[in-house]
Amino acid sequence: MDMAALNHMPEPLCLIGNTNGRLLVNLKALKILSAIRQPVVVVAIVGPYRTGKSYLMNKLAGKKKGFSVGSTVQCSTKGIWMWCVPHPKKPNHTLVLLDTEGLGDVEKGDKTNDTHIFVLALLLSSTFVYNTMNKIDHEAINLLHYVTELSQLLRIDTSPALNRVDDAADFVRVCPDLVWTLRDFYLDLEANGQLITADEYLENSLRPKQGTNQHFQNFNLPRLCIQKFFPVKKCFIFDLPTHQKKFAQLETLHNDDLDPKFVQQVAEFCSYIFSYSKTKTLSGGIQASGSHLKNLVQTYVNAINSGDLPCMESEVLTLAQIKNLAAMQKAIAHYDQQMGQKLQLPTETRQELLDLHRASEKEAIEVFMKNSFKDEDQGYWKKLEAEEALQKYLESKESVSVTILQTDLALTASEKEIEGLREEFMKAEAQRLMQSLTQHQQMMEPRKTVHQEQVRLMETNRVYQEALQQRAMEHQLQEEVKRLKERFQAENRQLHNELQNLLRNDSPNDWILRPRGEDTTSNWPQLRGTKSAPVEWC
Repeated sequence: MDMAALNHMPEPLCLIGNTNGRLLVNLKALKILSAIRQPVVVVAIVGPYRTGKSYLMNKLAGKKKGFSVGSTVQCSTKGIWMWCVPHPKKPNHTLVLLDTEGLGDVEKGDKTNDTHIFVLALLLSSTFVYNTMNKIDHEAINLLHYVTELSQLLRIDTSPALNRVDDAADFVRVCPDLVWTLRDFYLDLEANGQLITADEYLENSLRPKQGTNQHFQNFNLPRLCIQKFFPVKKCFIFDLPTHQKKFAQLETLHNDDLDPKFVQQVAEFCSYIFSYSKTKTLSGGIQASGSHLKNLVQTYVNAINSGDLPCMESEVLTLAQIKNLAAMQKAIAHYDQQMGQKLQLPTETRQELLDLHRASEKEAIEVFMKNSFKDEDQGYWKKLEAEEALQKYLESKESVSVTILQTDLALTASEKEIEGLREEFMKAEAQRLMQSLTQHQQMMEPRKTVHQEQVRLMETNRVYQEALQQRAMEHQLQEEVKRLKERFQAENRQLHNELQNLLRNDSPNDWILRPRGEDTTSNWPQLRGTKSAPVEWC
């Protein structure tokens, strides 16, 4: 559908009708969605009736009128209404606005029908606006938690392949962003004497308390689930728009007739939605077009009308049912996984099969206990202990289970024969090994003799080489002694000749003999004597 066609949708159209508690899809609205080839940004709003939801949606559509803004205590919007308009800030994107029937209409008297509308809006949206009055309270938190759990259950059960979430990043893409709008807000945004923002007020309201008893668990569970389901959260507060008596004419009033602060707050809300609302995304990062959205509408409505969604009066009991059913499904899936990985069919004995079943069943029960919630009568836990789990697993592999039974009976009937054959085989194998060892030893004897001879020759060669080296060293030493002896004799003869010359030629009677090459100031000892007297040290 091109932009010109979108501009020809001058007013909203009922997407999902609500007649006598049954949801009906409007084929004309589906045809419009089918024609939208662009990615869609889907903004849905849910909240109690008579809280100004339609006014905000008209502002997002850029119109003063469109979605019905009621002026009486009777709920105006029935079912879910759709308005497709060109996205004001994202080129080639379509903004799909979904206005919903108000929750808590006393005339309707059907709480289950409220839940279905709530769940559908949550599943179809990429930005989910939760519109409540005055403040964030425990009742509003519990209701949001209740519906998120139901939507998760319906989303997974109706189309596992389409709605499979592969990882944490995929979960963030698939889950809608939460925008909590508080109308006629009268509290001071303060905490511990400090001013806080609206976003901080929301975060504080969803913060769990420290404690482990049942009271703290009941308090923390919905808050933790909401935080996990909505990774992106935003909060807006709105003052009273005008004097209460003028509420009936709200859609006809100009901005000058409204409280300036309220006008600014509405503008900030619209700016945020236009700037930050993400494209509707399916698992795997697929950006949804109008035709994708159409398929989701049909799938979810059919599932709800067929009774796939739990319907009970007690929200806590329903939550327990949802969580325990999901926990049991996780446990069974874990059991199937363990059996599939560890079991190699056929097994040798039935006892081996039962042992593996017991081990897998024990792990499955641990998975259930970790994920269950208020299974006070242990109804779901007891189901996991029965032998039916093994029986169902084997029935899914009927041909293999027959083979297991036949093999088990055959082994039992011929146990002695098998044992005898096993003993004969072991004896024959031992004899074969002994013969092989003897042959090996016989082959190794000649090799051992040759090796010993090689070692002896190597040792002899080593001794011979050491002797040669020793002889060479002795010869070198003798030559060195001979050279030193000849040198000493030559130097001795020269010294003797020099001494004789001195004694023969010098005339003084007294003389001093000093070492050659030294000056007269050195500290060398002196030789004093005469021609006729012997030389002595002095």
